[in-house]
Amino acid sequence: MAVDRYPQLHADFRWKVPEDFNIAEACCGRWARETPKATAIYFDSESGCRSVYSYAQLQRAANRLSNALFSQGVRRGHRVAIVLPQRFETVVAHIAAQQLGAVAMPLSVLLGPDALAHRLQDSGAVLAIAAREVLPALREAKACCPALRRVLVVGDGPVAADEMAWMEALQAEEARFKPVATQPGDPAFLLYTSGTTGAPKGALIPQRALIGNLSGFVASQDWFGFDPFPDATQTARPSSPGKRAREIAGGDEGPWHSKGLPKTDAVFWSPADWAWTGGLMDALLPTLYFGRPIVAWQGRFSAAKAFELMAAYGVTHAFLFPTALKAMMKAEPRPKRHGLKLRALMSAGEAVGDAVFGWCRDALGVPVNEMFGQTEMNYVVGNCQALWPAKPGSMGRAYPGHRVAVIDDTGRECAPGEIGEVAVHARDRHGEPDPVFFLGYWNNDAATRAKFTGDPADSWCRTGDLARMDADGTLWYEGRADDVFKSAGYRIGPGEIENCLLKHPAVANAAVVPKPDAERGALVKAYVVLAEGYVGDAALVAALQAHVKARLAPYEYPKEVEFIAALPMTTTGKVQRRVLRLQEQARHGQGQTAQPG
Repeated sequence: MAVDRYPQLHADFRWKVPEDFNIAEACCGRWARETPKATAIYFDSESGCRSVYSYAQLQRAANRLSNALFSQGVRRGHRVAIVLPQRFETVVAHIAAQQLGAVAMPLSVLLGPDALAHRLQDSGAVLAIAAREVLPALREAKACCPALRRVLVVGDGPVAADEMAWMEALQAEEARFKPVATQPGDPAFLLYTSGTTGAPKGALIPQRALIGNLSGFVASQDWFGFDPFPDATQTARPSSPGKRAREIAGGDEGPWHSKGLPKTDAVFWSPADWAWTGGLMDALLPTLYFGRPIVAWQGRFSAAKAFELMAAYGVTHAFLFPTALKAMMKAEPRPKRHGLKLRALMSAGEAVGDAVFGWCRDALGVPVNEMFGQTEMNYVVGNCQALWPAKPGSMGRAYPGHRVAVIDDTGRECAPGEIGEVAVHARDRHGEPDPVFFLGYWNNDAATRAKFTGDPADSWCRTGDLARMDADGTLWYEGRADDVFKSAGYRIGPGEIENCLLKHPAVANAAVVPKPDAERGALVKAYVVLAEGYVGDAALVAALQAHVKARLAPYEYPKEVEFIAALPMTTTGKVQRRVLRLQEQARHGQGQTAQPG
């Protein structure tokens, strides 16, 4: 059994945030000077277009774009929308914006005109960098966004009078640019929440938040190819893993100086959209921070493509959300036949569940490290198979540098085993400010205050997620606060039932929600996406109900099952149970019924 080094790791860790810090310098500038030929981006696409870009190429393109943006009036603090998929130009846009001191606002290419208009209006974005395929929606949205002066279009084709072609804009500028100096607390990103519980809010993320992400990133990737004990010999006592984590995520030379930075051979890939916190802060920027290559796949996700990409590019580390892992598990019982080099795997977005956990460990040969975080304070809880034994199905424990608890409605810390809301304290266990936190919600001070139990600089920040904590600090997810419901007096958490359903071979995915019921208050209802080859009939409904009855409490089995082609999902891969819950409420009001069991 692996030695549990968690207590020492967490106790030894101390944040070290430098006086000056800029994400562009940390993730590109230093590497362009010191390892200019090193690969930064492997690009691949459904169209068959493939390219390899070095850090030097990335820096030169970013310099040209910084000059182009400056010539268009973009200045420090201005919001720049980036509406691009995974591709080289997306990285160039982020580096260029940070060099200017502008605030990058990544937006999904899947957003429609209304969603784009809300974010562009709310942020007051002055310029947008967008893929050509987004132009119809963006042009419609732009009509009600007076602050948006210009659109820079990535992709071949004609442009309108208030638009500029990417290649022409960059070719007109010099490949030299002097970046502005920024401090750790300066804003870097404006990231809009998914809006599953109301209108999306813009979370303003500081430069230092990347530093705050690093301890969790390295731990969840089983040290990302680094040696946690570089001093270890047969006669010498190994250095503390806490000290090693501190060196990697803010060492004696400061986290953005490459002197003494350990080397790694990691190659990273994730299908997570770079417009989402998970894709940007859990994959793209940490990988570049360590001067390693990341695979950019511009195309739809499929289980077959996931295995193909990981094999072709020698991917050693990955972030795959539970929805992706479920699809891969159903599609490939023998994943090792692909000859993968995968050494570590992180998953986040929703609970993985023991079915997927077991497949990753036994079939894939790489136990999954679950991670939990939010846009507002990301990468705060999770597992690290390399240094502490994970409990299958758990969320893990607070990553080094973060103080996490389960609290009740009054802000009191709950006893072990008691269900409450997961909260992160603005100060770490040593009383120092945690750099991972957002600066606040854009133009919404009331929402910012409501997020905290007191002073945002010295109190608990609520997540809206429910969990229980063991005596050793291990957290067990119970669902979103608004996803948990009562049926006949019993408290129902959908995650456990969904995980149980997933173990049935007929189920590709499932979501559990309450259906209003006059007698019980609510019935447990399951929406089920069928695996290939199965038919959703009364016999299968009965089989699924019996499957759950045999494994969970009698009150937890779904009284109704409805088969559905696909579950409503956010762009970040989370099931939108709220959509299904509202659907059930509407049906109840209209007297409609679903397939009973």
